[in-house]
Amino acid sequence: MNSISVLHIDLFQSGRNTSDFYFNTMKDHLVVGHRHIEKPHRHDFYAAVLFTEGEGVHEIDFQKYEVSKGSLFFLSPGQVHSWELSENIDGYIFFCSQEFYEMHYVNQKLRNFPFFGSVSFPRKLQLNAIELEKNIRLFKELGDEFQSKSIMKEGLMLSLMSQIFINATRLFSKDFDTLASSAGISYFKRYQDFENLIEQHFTEQKSIAYYASLMGISPKHLNRISQTVVQKTATDVMTERVVLEAKRMLMYLDESLVEVAFRLGYEEYSYFVRVFRKNSGMTPTQFIKKYKA
Repeated sequence: MNSISVLHIDLFQSGRNTSDFYFNTMKDHLVVGHRHIEKPHRHDFYAAVLFTEGEGVHEIDFQKYEVSKGSLFFLSPGQVHSWELSENIDGYIFFCSQEFYEMHYVNQKLRNFPFFGSVSFPRKLQLNAIELEKNIRLFKELGDEFQSKSIMKEGLMLSLMSQIFINATRLFSKDFDTLASSAGISYFKRYQDFENLIEQHFTEQKSIAYYASLMGISPKHLNRISQTVVQKTATDVMTERVVLEAKRMLMYLDESLVEVAFRLGYEEYSYFVRVFRKNSGMTPTQFIKKYKA
């Protein structure tokens, strides 16, 4: 199998000295990065994309999102994505490394934002006219500051990025009313703990009781937290993470299906196939044929 390329910020910099931040209009970005982004690829940085014109489809970690005016997307390092966009597409895009943001914010981490910190959260917001105008202003200011040579340039850039991220978090919370309450915030933090533990142990531990024990809560309470935050059972969250990793491995590792299943903790290949098919609606072989076509 061919590997999926991992793109670095400096591929898009056109001679700039910094490799921690990048900003462009979508129209110019597609010209600058065409040879890098025409196929499914991954990043080693965080990204935000705002579409102001055009339409299309944006696929992130094998989930398709419709693109239209007002679509705002967020991507985390390691996510596989690709898009098919109309010729009149336009908007704004920026990348930043984790170090660029977190060196300046001791108590704020990019993973604290739900669209960066949870693989279960949607990666798209569809903005109404008022929200779109507000975000266009912020993106434009960020781009202008990126091009400037003003004093305290990075400080203002980071402030504008934070406004974009915080506004988006508030819009996401409107879809999840409980997240706006103090109890909801507590649940989200506990849910992040759960996902962090999954990241550490999902290849060898798939028992919800195991994770609940590490968190010092009951499996029933863990399930309640998961259903409150992402409207999924804890088991569903676990399974989706395993299947996502399976899809990534099938796409860019030159290993047999049996080897992939074993690496993900399944000693019985037939059981792995059943889990994969139940979650994705296709077998691993069908998945490879679809995405390698």
